[in-house]
Amino acid sequence: MRCPFCGFAETQVRDSRPVDDGAAIRRRRQCGGCGARFSTLERVHLREIMVVKKDGRRQPFDRDKLARSIRIATRKRGIDEETIERIVAGIVRRLETSGESEVESRRIGELAMESLAALDEVAYVRFASVYRDFATARDFVEFVRTLPERDEAEEDGGRREVSA
Repeated sequence: MRCPFCGFAETQVRDSRPVDDGAAIRRRRQCGGCGARFSTLERVHLREIMVVKKDGRRQPFDRDKLARSIRIATRKRGIDEETIERIVAGIVRRLETSGESEVESRRIGELAMESLAALDEVAYVRFASVYRDFATARDFVEFVRTLPERDEAEEDGGRREVSA
């Protein structure tokens, strides 16, 4: 692993520990050249997934882009980073185990919306507003009308426990 500070080619692993329920390993490293310390994260990568955009363009799947979108939708909703990471890991796992090497961007959006709908209604509507490209307030109203009614006993601030 090359040092991100000085570019020296040899670094030593000082500490390793599993993260994300064992789905990844965080390694603490130290550079043999400048002595700087930094962390790396290793994940299992089953296959290269290409995303087919609406306009037909293809680009490699970007896990970080998905996580950013979900973070934006859940901002100020009291949803911790661990829950977001669980959602992203679940979506990635479903994509990788589907056997498909190409997936439409629409499918990724649907998986994210499905997870957010089960977690937090406000985050779900926020994500949908971007994903479905709402242009007017009427688009929001129409979308909210399609949400299923929930019993008062079910209400808990809009949040539900999610497991991906």
